[in-house]
Amino acid sequence: MTIKCILIAVLLAVAGRTEAQTPPGPPTVALWPQGAPGSEERRAEPEIVENTYVRNVHQPSLTVFRADPAHANGAAVIVVPGGGHRMLVWVNEGVMPARMLNRFGVTAFVLTYRLAREAGSNYDIARDAAADARRAVRWVRAHAAEYGVDPHRVGLMGFSAGGELVSMVADAPAPPTPANADTIDRLSARPDFQVLVYPGPLGIPATAAVGAPPAFLVAGTLDQCCAVPVLTLYQQLRTAGVSVELHLFADTDHAFNVGMHSERLGVAHWPDRLADWLSDGGWLRPGGGAKPAPGNY
Repeated sequence: MTIKCILIAVLLAVAGRTEAQTPPGPPTVALWPQGAPGSEERRAEPEIVENTYVRNVHQPSLTVFRADPAHANGAAVIVVPGGGHRMLVWVNEGVMPARMLNRFGVTAFVLTYRLAREAGSNYDIARDAAADARRAVRWVRAHAAEYGVDPHRVGLMGFSAGGELVSMVADAPAPPTPANADTIDRLSARPDFQVLVYPGPLGIPATAAVGAPPAFLVAGTLDQCCAVPVLTLYQQLRTAGVSVELHLFADTDHAFNVGMHSERLGVAHWPDRLADWLSDGGWLRPGGGAKPAPGNY
């Protein structure tokens, strides 16, 4: 059991479940079995968990939260936590959104990515963290059958710094595929739909808005960091003819997560608006959603 899975087990125990009642933690898979390119010198170092935050990431991974088979619909979403590229807000912007998506019948994959602004880091946001997000999309597509998901209904959902990575992947052209790429890296890294939750300014304005995937954007009006970027991206995608929906909540600041700590009804229920959008777009229906252009997969 990984240290992150132990953290989940502890949270369940705090919530009132006994050790005997606590199920095994969700599985975690490495995005690069032989190690991420550029992390060779430090990939043996373990991740560090402090409170509910994760840092010291040198082996990017996905933690899998399967939807209940009773209502799983084949949609998949990769959740990218925020944390200013210094840490990962792994529970409130990773585990909790994953569990929320499970209620919609969506299988969720929480991304643990390399942190460029952590003390002592030699990683770069655009080069390494964005590469981890692209690899995550490709990895889910490559393993879609194994997890019972549709490779043409794979979304990318990011919070704050994670939202920056979503825009870098969904609204920008991917770097050229290297000649020595494996079979996974030869798949498309652009998600079928994107969800940006109070995204930071990096990656916005988009560099490839035309043809970008449908987008759901949400932020608070008091957010000094991220209200303007979300407005900028909304206008850019709208002008480019992309299907886009925007929700700005009055008197709301940054980091409202999935609304579980807010007394404002609008914020507490914003995940319901996401569920409506996913349903309206056909993403929760087998065979639904926007059809990919020929040659994209």
